[in-house]
Amino acid sequence: MPRPVTLFTGQWADMKLEDLARRARDFGYQGLELACWGDHFNVQQALADEAYCAGRHDLLDRHDLRVYAISAHLVGQAVLDRIDQRHQAILPEHVWGDGQPEGVNHRAAEELKDTARAAQKLGVEVVNGFTGSSIWHLWYSFPPVSAAMIDEGFELFAERFHPVLDVFGECGVRFALEVHPTEIAFDLHTARRAIDAVDGREEFGFNFDPSHLVWQGIDPVEFLHAFPDRIYHVHIKDVAVHLNGRSGVLGSHLDFGDRRRGWDFRSPGRGVVNFEEIIRALNQIGYQGPLSVEWEDPGMDREAGAAEAAQFVRQLDFPPARQAFDAAFHDD
Repeated sequence: MPRPVTLFTGQWADMKLEDLARRARDFGYQGLELACWGDHFNVQQALADEAYCAGRHDLLDRHDLRVYAISAHLVGQAVLDRIDQRHQAILPEHVWGDGQPEGVNHRAAEELKDTARAAQKLGVEVVNGFTGSSIWHLWYSFPPVSAAMIDEGFELFAERFHPVLDVFGECGVRFALEVHPTEIAFDLHTARRAIDAVDGREEFGFNFDPSHLVWQGIDPVEFLHAFPDRIYHVHIKDVAVHLNGRSGVLGSHLDFGDRRRGWDFRSPGRGVVNFEEIIRALNQIGYQGPLSVEWEDPGMDREAGAAEAAQFVRQLDFPPARQAFDAAFHDD
């Protein structure tokens, strides 16, 4: 069967879920990846109100949609980050609290545990998200960064995420880190180190998003083949890279959509990501989960783009071969 084509609701959190679900079905989506912000999925309400999860399913059923994953990117970011005023804008009030960094880190980890419990009640097996990173600011080694400083960052990741993953394991839910700059894992090598840091626990894997790899110069197909058993969810997002001798991959402190940037996100099929090879790689590693459109394009109307993206992904996907193309020439 073809993989379900879903829409990640994070970039649509300004809309009520009822309105978005109606649009998503009209656009051609088969399901939603619900963000744990806006009114799309409320973790604490899911735990406190026995009728809440059934109500989410009823709402989606009315529009012939399913939910395959929920996403805790915002609260996950605060588990490892060095907390500052930026985080107040993305966190629920009960997680931000008084804003003291140690307390925010602790409450974010507790909220992530609750997210696993809420996912179990909702009946989904994957929570996508971020981890944040206490060492992201050390990515460029000047002033010189010692190996011990990086070791401490991965040790802190293990210290804070082992208890989180314990709850995920108890709930039968997996955590899928979106490998991404500002996270503990942002490329292939740091992804391997993150797996090793948590002792290869099956509860920890990846939400594969090729766009964040491509602008760094990483081949996303290589990533898929490096971690064939850790791809728990897939985002479909495109990117354009246009290095013209005046701009670079670091973004120049320019907003998305600024023509001077060295790269920018694009609606699927309108950038440089080779989705053909990605689908082939997903077939080779046996991934049969959702293809979730994370729609981000600063130069395109989002409703037109989301509708186009749904059709693009449906046409893009194809099942793996069931026999060799030249099987007719073999006796056995």
